[in-house]
Amino acid sequence: MTLQALATAVPSYTLRQEDVVRRVKHLFAGRRLDIDRLLPAFDNAGILTRRSCMPIDWYLTPSDWKTRNQLFIDNAVELLEQAALDCLAQAGLGPEAVDGLVTVSTTGVATPSLDAHLMNRLAFRSDLKRLPIFGLGCAGGVVGLSRAAAMARAAPGTRILCLVVELCALTFRANDRSKSNVIATALFGDGAAAVLLEAPEPDAATPGGARPGGTVPERVTQGPRLTAGGEFTWPASLDVMGWTVENDGLGVLFSRDIPALVRERLGTALDGFLAQEGLSRDDIDGYICHPGGAKVIAALEEVFGLENGALKDARSVLRDFGNMSAVTVLFVLERMRAAGLRGRYVMTALGPGFTAGFQILEA
Repeated sequence: MTLQALATAVPSYTLRQEDVVRRVKHLFAGRRLDIDRLLPAFDNAGILTRRSCMPIDWYLTPSDWKTRNQLFIDNAVELLEQAALDCLAQAGLGPEAVDGLVTVSTTGVATPSLDAHLMNRLAFRSDLKRLPIFGLGCAGGVVGLSRAAAMARAAPGTRILCLVVELCALTFRANDRSKSNVIATALFGDGAAAVLLEAPEPDAATPGGARPGGTVPERVTQGPRLTAGGEFTWPASLDVMGWTVENDGLGVLFSRDIPALVRERLGTALDGFLAQEGLSRDDIDGYICHPGGAKVIAALEEVFGLENGALKDARSVLRDFGNMSAVTVLFVLERMRAAGLRGRYVMTALGPGFTAGFQILEA
């Protein structure tokens, strides 16, 4: 099972953290919220810029759930189209060469699902196998990739395109005076990613093989192999992370204790996953992590026994793009591949449930 191509996409509007702070101070001044006490969260987030599907001033005016969700559908499909085409172009393939789509998102609702919308824009085959996944939150990039790998592994010779899109910034609600809403405003950004996976047939002569829908370039490089995937969901943890559905959109739900939960619980879950695969942490060369926030990255480095600052790609993605929920870990993977990924790595992310997703990559 190999990763043949990976592409990312972001919307056109750039949100600078200093501009966001200025508007937040203006918006919440005099609203029975001690905004000055919360403003340090913007400096401590480790974020300089983020991308948004809407201009910054749009967020200053309240809007209803119907309006926001339509904006989600329209912009999510646009970003998925861009990421999918770029990903397939890397592999020298057209949409008709894809056998299955796994589409992951948690920041809006679409029925028909986003993959169906995309099939009306790109020349995918009508017999395409579709798996839309909703509700995994930040864990969706890792768990969705594992589901895509399982689909490809079950049918050697098939190509599965894993698509992930999150428009987290749309969840900001101008009338929500909660601390969680303000903290989310310091973190969230928008983005999308596409990953092409293939499990070659045993007698395939070249990586990717010769299949209808396009030809693989002669110099195509075999991508990292995806081996075992897994997850762990802690009981009685529904209030750690998620959404509440409000009349004017999705309300953010996350616990201030997430960094502490990472320190206390993630190591045991990781060790259990590795043990099932006959591995231990001594067999792991590095980690590809979803950077939920600066404090979460610090907690991850502590759990993995790494020096402070060791997860530099996670930190740089957070700095440049913010927390894009499920998409973010794939941006980290993209940077690490570009830098020359070598060895056995564990991809990991935490999401609602409260759930940890794991995926082993060998490059």
